[in-house]
Amino acid sequence: MSESFSNCKKAICFGEILWDNLPSGRLAGGAPMNVAYHLRKLGVDALLISRVGGDDAGKELINFVSSIGIPPNHIQTDHEQSTSEVLGELKANNEMVYTITYPTAWDFISLQDDLITQVAAADVFVFGSLAARNEISKNTLLALLEHAKFSVFDVNLRAPHYSRETVSTFLSKADFAKLNENEIMILGEWFTAEKEENAIVNALMQQFKLSEILITKGAEGGTYYGIKETINYKAEKVEVVDTVGSGDSFLAAFLSKKLAGEEIKNCLDFASKLAGFVTSQKGACPIYDINELAF
Repeated sequence: MSESFSNCKKAICFGEILWDNLPSGRLAGGAPMNVAYHLRKLGVDALLISRVGGDDAGKELINFVSSIGIPPNHIQTDHEQSTSEVLGELKANNEMVYTITYPTAWDFISLQDDLITQVAAADVFVFGSLAARNEISKNTLLALLEHAKFSVFDVNLRAPHYSRETVSTFLSKADFAKLNENEIMILGEWFTAEKEENAIVNALMQQFKLSEILITKGAEGGTYYGIKETINYKAEKVEVVDTVGSGDSFLAAFLSKKLAGEEIKNCLDFASKLAGFVTSQKGACPIYDINELAF
């Protein structure tokens, strides 16, 4: 599986790669991998920076990443830490709750010489809070952010693997933040005196000098907040197979259109359609050809 990426936009996704042990079976996962996969399906030359163990699980992950079209060149191998395994449990409201082991290989992503060059050349750098739970990966991430042209913070809070201090640090480094309706209220309690979403967002954008905030709200759609406009969007009505990775596909689709210079409303419409499609499929990285989908 290969796409052509001559003269196209470039993206770097940084963070966790793992095996999700779900009620439906064992699947490769991690938000950065999912985002990179969909960006590449949508014509963006996306690379993944992560780390796996030198065990069989790590070799299987690298083989999987290669099989879905993501170059494995920047997935490091750790000979002391094991590959990440996560237990996912489905709750009554279709929300997946994860038990994530610590430490694991992606907690030790090292700052290799070529990574700075790659990030500096990329149009967008996407990262989350989970990969910053350990000082090694956190310091690598902070170093890379100094060279990013445009940084996207996929907040992605997973208890107990985050802290107010770390989230504050990375909000201050980001240009764009993507989070869900629960996470915006947590940030509101931490950093503002506000109670309403709109007021919380305005306070966060001023305090951390963010240019854009995107809030996803599951079946209710979501809201985009920019410097000049606020836009609500509706979620696609689909038969839900599973919700794993739907937010990642939404972010990738939104960014692909934003990088192409599309108006924000068009970015949101396209992202909502792709997220709806992914929700109607099994797994976060279903096989598809965007030119063959009816949107």
